[in-house]
Amino acid sequence: MTEQPHIDVTTLRGRRAVNRWERTSVGDVFERLTWSYPDEVAITARPGAYGDEQFRTVTYRQADAVASRVAHALADAGLEPGDRVLMVCENSVEAFLAKVGIAKAGMVAAPINPNLAPDVVAHLVGVLEPRFTIVDAEVWPKVEAAFGATALTVGATITVGGDPVAGSPSFADFIAGKPETEPDVEIHGDDIWQLLFTSGTTSMPKGAMLSHNMTHLAALNFSVSLSRGLRHESDLKLVVFLPIIYHIGDQIFPFGAFLAGGSMVLGRRPTPDATAEAIAEERATALWNGSPQFAANLAAELNTRPELDVSSLTTLVYGWGALEPQVVADLEKRCADGFVTLGIFGQTEAIACHRFWPTKWPEVYASSAPAVNYVGVPSPILASDVVDETGTPVRGEPGEAVYRSPVVMAGYYRNEEATREAFRGGWFHSGDSAQIDEDGLRIMVDRYKDIVKSGGENVSSIRVESVLYGHPDVERAAVIGLDHPRWGEAVTAVVVPRAGSTPDADAIIAHCRERLAGFETPKAIVFADTLPDTVGGKVLKYKLRAEHAHLYDS
Repeated sequence: MTEQPHIDVTTLRGRRAVNRWERTSVGDVFERLTWSYPDEVAITARPGAYGDEQFRTVTYRQADAVASRVAHALADAGLEPGDRVLMVCENSVEAFLAKVGIAKAGMVAAPINPNLAPDVVAHLVGVLEPRFTIVDAEVWPKVEAAFGATALTVGATITVGGDPVAGSPSFADFIAGKPETEPDVEIHGDDIWQLLFTSGTTSMPKGAMLSHNMTHLAALNFSVSLSRGLRHESDLKLVVFLPIIYHIGDQIFPFGAFLAGGSMVLGRRPTPDATAEAIAEERATALWNGSPQFAANLAAELNTRPELDVSSLTTLVYGWGALEPQVVADLEKRCADGFVTLGIFGQTEAIACHRFWPTKWPEVYASSAPAVNYVGVPSPILASDVVDETGTPVRGEPGEAVYRSPVVMAGYYRNEEATREAFRGGWFHSGDSAQIDEDGLRIMVDRYKDIVKSGGENVSSIRVESVLYGHPDVERAAVIGLDHPRWGEAVTAVVVPRAGSTPDADAIIAHCRERLAGFETPKAIVFADTLPDTVGGKVLKYKLRAEHAHLYDS
């Protein structure tokens, strides 16, 4: 006889909603949609974003069945709730469904960027102590050495770009024949279902702990913006080519589309031509675009291809900088009536986001963009202030952005010291420098943590500098991000040569490439006689950014 669930009808505080009828679980997202849109398409893959043909397009009923089979397959492999599943994957339908299946099982998805350097991968494996690993065939060569160094084996391979890793089944074979029934696992909304790694002020990434509750609220928060302008919210069709397996965008974009009852069109990697074609062919209504530079490239692509009909697009979401007004004007000519662009400002640890609509504040936008990066106001579920080093609020001058919201991480996994520092004073300290103008609008000024955003990746300048200092001809080094038409920001090293040496820029870059991931490697080396310092010896990077601001203009 089935054991009856515990039903507490007396406790009014300190409750835990664990019964399936009331709980919040990422693993329930698809199942609940089978009661409203079971045979509507949930995910459509563009070329390269699926391995096995059965995953090219999945309905909500099929997506839920696959996720349940993943959960049972992991349990049959000996895993238990709370165990970490390491994922080394780029965008694919299989990888996304695997994440939902991991959540169904009460386990923890731990995706990492396949482009990380081997020593970083080995470090993260040590932190996570994963019980199982899912990898892409295409990216396996990048991490094979790191796996060998940690004695980690591959549990299943997603066959995008190749056959299964020797000794492992394909993802399709791994879940074949497993039950499609819901696994019997107790899950609470405050349980952690995903660890996403973010670069901090140190050279090694930290694991942000994301709960089931956080994901639901983040997604619902963005469903409102993504579905605007549509007659019915379920008409939402979102195009995503930017990484969503190991990036925080997975919280607000795919799940935002699903919780509106809409669908996602998933691409493997972002290129302007593939993105433009996906919008036109799939009749997409919303796009997670990424950087202003990518929006400019997309507009340029559309200008050369008048045959592409993108008039279905109502919403384009961007971040990491201000859009050129001409780019917005060009897109408005081709997209839906009432088309809007939405600038967002958030981070892995806190993705409720500030929001800036150029059409909501047209005078501010016209007078400031792109030189000043206005990021608008906090979303309605985000308390956001700007404080000085003592925690005192400041207005009219830069300070650090701090947050309180249910869409904030629970902490950094196995790093109590960093967590206490981040949440000092009862606010999450973003590490970003911002300013509040006289009308209450926020301006993104700088990054306290000196993180360079290159091609959508976070690059720790401290880590790059430490590698530069290992070159015999480098006396001093400072790494900065400079505007770049392709990368958004290009990792750039300003180097003071060691006395008596005549360093070669290409040789220094080669030295870095041997020790860093491609996106971390400097795009250029600038030689200087000295670096601008504070009295305490800290490099004034804002002066370097101003001095070399036009390095990549040509």
